[in-house]
Amino acid sequence: MQKFYKLNQYIAASELRVIGPDEKQIGVMSRDEAIFKARQMNMDLILVADKAKPPVARIIDFNKFKYIQSQKEKEGKKKTASTDLKEIRITPFIAQADFQNRMKRVKQFLNLGHKVKLTVKFTGRQISRKAFGEQLLHKSCQEMVEYGTQESQPKWQGKLLWVTFAPIRKTKQNEKEK
Repeated sequence: MQKFYKLNQYIAASELRVIGPDEKQIGVMSRDEAIFKARQMNMDLILVADKAKPPVARIIDFNKFKYIQSQKEKEGKKKTASTDLKEIRITPFIAQADFQNRMKRVKQFLNLGHKVKLTVKFTGRQISRKAFGEQLLHKSCQEMVEYGTQESQPKWQGKLLWVTFAPIRKTKQNEKEK
């Protein structure tokens, strides 16, 4: 996400709290005085916190500042590694071969690092046989023990019974053992 910063003469505040290039506070001074100091150092004056009293500006080379901000943004994205939620739908009276194919697909998603929502969809009079769906989810939970962790107990949502699985995080130590 691109954020726009006010630079040098585009800063509207008359008084600023100025931070130097070494990240130490220089003090409170007028905008013109701060711009003059920045120009002496061949750098830019960048407004970083306009809501503060007085607003905070930093003396730094703008290209370097943009680079630092992009690095921080990349680090933030790494920490919040996105995992997609994949959904697999089955019916309570599914054939054994079809069930095995669905379980194979769930295992593939978990190995790729995705979360998986396994949904049993009841149609028509099937809802009167809730036990079949619950047994099916119980069986699938037992099969997924080595591939993922069950995040919650099976839940009902209308005519749907669902459970979510999260992939098991592999640590470097576990990979070395194998």
